[in-house]
Amino acid sequence: MAYLATPTATGEVIKKYGFHFQKRFGQNFLIDANILGKIIGAAEITKEDCVIEIGPGIGTMTQYLAESAKEVVAVEIDKNLIPILKDTLSEYENITVLNEDILNVDVGRLAKERNEGKPVKVVANLPYYITTPIILGLLESRVPFYSITIMVQKEVADRMQARPGTKDYGALSLAVQYYVKPEVMMYVPPACFMPRPGVGSCVIRLTRLKEPAIKVLSEKKLFSIIRAAFNQRRKTLANALANSASLLNDKGSPMKVTRQDICAALTKMNLNSSIRGEALSLEQFADLCNLL
Repeated sequence: MAYLATPTATGEVIKKYGFHFQKRFGQNFLIDANILGKIIGAAEITKEDCVIEIGPGIGTMTQYLAESAKEVVAVEIDKNLIPILKDTLSEYENITVLNEDILNVDVGRLAKERNEGKPVKVVANLPYYITTPIILGLLESRVPFYSITIMVQKEVADRMQARPGTKDYGALSLAVQYYVKPEVMMYVPPACFMPRPGVGSCVIRLTRLKEPAIKVLSEKKLFSIIRAAFNQRRKTLANALANSASLLNDKGSPMKVTRQDICAALTKMNLNSSIRGEALSLEQFADLCNLL
């Protein structure tokens, strides 16, 4: 039975093992059973599901997942937490713990091995410092998943669902909205964690779209254009792209375009040549990509 979701139980485990929080891993453990129950509900976990959990910590959410899912694969980077997880998860037979960096794990292979290649559900309380690389890695590697339900810094959740022309809109917004439907499920205050983070958090669910939100001739080219546009956010789109050395064609090779090429494409799109990338929608970035 899940029992760790209280300050007392978490404190006892930490004391028992002499565990010290690692700032470099961004460790903040959930201590609110109500929030944990809501996360399981938001992820819509059933006994048919294989769940991949990123960063189980001492196993607080892992216990809840194991009681709701068919199988849980928990990926934990901190080797100091492995003996703790062996203890706290000892009564569950449907959990596998991997002492790995999720960025180096072939999640697609895990899905194939653990769930016969069928889509998995990803659940995580993500360290703030590495949220974006993890999310983009899962999306761009085409990992088979139904949904990703994650605890992230509120600011990151805002960026994921931001619209053109807003301060939060950027490359992350476009990448997320290309692959998934983002929905903020709940706000989680700092008091729900040990230790308390300095900012508020949100649980956001990313539900895989059956097809990408828009059609484009080359995804590689599209996302290299998007990254270049926001790497130099203060510049006009034409200048940002013309000065970028990171533009790629559909084969992943360097692509050079002139400012004149970009302005001509923008004119065909009925857009001013002085426009900035933050003003373009995902559909407009796709049109620009196809024209270049």
